[in-house]
Amino acid sequence: MSKSFTPKVTVIGGGAAGIIAAVAARYRGADVTILEKNPRIGKKILVTGNGRCNLTNKNLSILNYHGKNSKFAHAALTRFDVKKTIDFFERLGIAHKVEEGGKVFPVSNQASSVLDVLRYELEDKGVRVFCDSPVVNIEKGAANFTVTLAGGQKHKADRVILSTGGKAAPNLGSNGSGYILAQNLGHGIVEPFPALVQLKLVSSFLKHVQGVKFEGGAEILANDKTVGRASGEILFTEYGISGPPILCLSRIAGEYLQKKEIVWLKVTLVNNLTPGELEQYLIRRFQAGPRKELAFSFVGFINKKLAPVILREAGIDDIRKPACQVSAAERKNILRLLQDWRFEVRGTTSWPAAQVTAGGVDVKDINGQTMESKIVPGLYFAGEVVDIDGDCGGFNLQWAWSSGFVAGDSAAAP
Repeated sequence: MSKSFTPKVTVIGGGAAGIIAAVAARYRGADVTILEKNPRIGKKILVTGNGRCNLTNKNLSILNYHGKNSKFAHAALTRFDVKKTIDFFERLGIAHKVEEGGKVFPVSNQASSVLDVLRYELEDKGVRVFCDSPVVNIEKGAANFTVTLAGGQKHKADRVILSTGGKAAPNLGSNGSGYILAQNLGHGIVEPFPALVQLKLVSSFLKHVQGVKFEGGAEILANDKTVGRASGEILFTEYGISGPPILCLSRIAGEYLQKKEIVWLKVTLVNNLTPGELEQYLIRRFQAGPRKELAFSFVGFINKKLAPVILREAGIDDIRKPACQVSAAERKNILRLLQDWRFEVRGTTSWPAAQVTAGGVDVKDINGQTMESKIVPGLYFAGEVVDIDGDCGGFNLQWAWSSGFVAGDSAAAP
């Protein structure tokens, strides 16, 4: 190709990855078009970080990423790293701040401000954006690609970037359409499943404790081994359990459930005392109010809706008996449940509740240095559509920025 060649790059999907891919390709001089099926681009950006947009995380590590080959993410995350991401947004006008756990947010606390500056950059740099334009087929010809829309319109492109997202949050436009497009071009798909999502539990008493929040710990167990743990605010629901620690652990639980293995959740209601300290504390508490009804004796220590359930789970039928009548065996059962309460996990909530998709286009056929297909030259991938997903806390957006920038920059190369 001559040095005067200006590649035509079509980006399919105008989410975080697609937008930054388009910007990066335009920075390098390409003629860029975004095709977005929604009425507007960047819809999902607006809900990230609870509407504040958790841009990235200062404590990023490859260990925060998952997939069949999670190390695949290293090249893109290194080429467009956290510092480059922050610098990029600062140049666009997004002043940033770092909060607990290394989470990076715009000082404005508005996800809309992030989308505003990105849209301005697209317009300012001359990127064409076509919304309400769902793509139904990509065909690779001898000279270029033909991208066909649902209405029959066709777009010609020298390079195509597939950044259609996964299946999480379908109300925001993620419907898995990119998997079909990738499969039609010869790419394999790692079976997708919801991640950063609530867990459904096997239990007969959830209706009695739904709405109860507590600061505690949680562990996922498979094959009698702990495979993940997290702590923080946990919430019982009518179907199971939620809260930041549960969302963090849901990916691990989902992975084992996909393999048809039995998965258990261990909940620690009291995690600020050792077992010995907790036992001594309960003994003193019962001794201080020996005539109190047993269930009432927990008021002020744990949520009062939990006490009757804990006691019945401990095998105590008469939960109104005086605290002084608790046997040593009963006390041991109570202690165990306060620090090792186990539930079988029967699944996760479905795609509408998920924040991210695990699984996707198999990375074995993608060049990690450029995000280009090894099967179809000129085809690139970015963001959630591939089999890479991150932990909660800004890691998924960083993958979108990194993979998108690398895909866009590489696709625009002469």
